[in-house]
Amino acid sequence: MPHYASYDGVELSYRVLEGPEPGAPLLCLAGGPGRDAAYLGDLGGLDAHRTLVIPDSRGTGASPPAPDASGYAFPALAEDLESLRAHLGLEAFALLAHDAACATAQAYAALYGHRLTRLVLVTPGSRLQGRLPDDAEEIFESRAEEPWWPDAYVAVHTLPTTADMKEVRSLLLRAAPMGYGRWEAPQRAHAATEPDQLGPVPRAGFWQGVDEPARAALLDRLREVKCPVLVITGDRDALVGLRAGELVATSFRTASVRTLHGVGHYPWVDEPDLFRPVVESFLTRGHDPEAHEGGGEGGGGTGPA
Repeated sequence: MPHYASYDGVELSYRVLEGPEPGAPLLCLAGGPGRDAAYLGDLGGLDAHRTLVIPDSRGTGASPPAPDASGYAFPALAEDLESLRAHLGLEAFALLAHDAACATAQAYAALYGHRLTRLVLVTPGSRLQGRLPDDAEEIFESRAEEPWWPDAYVAVHTLPTTADMKEVRSLLLRAAPMGYGRWEAPQRAHAATEPDQLGPVPRAGFWQGVDEPARAALLDRLREVKCPVLVITGDRDALVGLRAGELVATSFRTASVRTLHGVGHYPWVDEPDLFRPVVESFLTRGHDPEAHEGGGEGGGGTGPA
């Protein structure tokens, strides 16, 4: 795998999925937090349209651990992204982030918004916005008739009091169906990789060291981001729900929200033929004609799939 030297001299890894034609790549950030980027795969075949560059964050995949815990915090990961941009020789680029990495992407946008041509945030949480809506629990409860639900319910309510990582990994696998729109072979295969891809140290350090003034300042700077922003949510996402994505969209001056039907937290696994065209169309046009505007004070909304 290729490597680049980050701001502190540490060599970090990334992989490249070559698209059919030369051109500016789409940089893609994995979430977790602290999960190996391998779980992104080819993002439902996005590499059929453009080159994907997918970095391993510190302490995940082929990248070494951070020299100290501060290197795992999402603002520091944003600086790693800036180092990768410089390494690739990109004046500006499109960025896609999933899950917790949407916080890294927002930190990058706040600091280096002039470097972004497009920003796609896939099933983000809203911890950075300081609010945690409860509709994910509502979505979870609405699926109580599905056969996997009772065991997932027990696992979800056992996880908060479990410290042993072997047991945590087992519980995550039992709870995994709630992250998908349905529980079939592709979803099962994808979920089976999660326990061995999670790094407990990078995971623990992701939110550390960001105090309230720093969080507020970051959100203020997001209002100045000028590139088009698309937030993608799934109406069966029982991990973060829909409202979190709407809150994230309101942090930007202009952003749109697209909700995909029958989709959970991993849209490219549940409905790759739905997810891929939505992303590709937005990257090409700079807007999604079926999305609703979500930016501005009190904004938010969802468009039909």
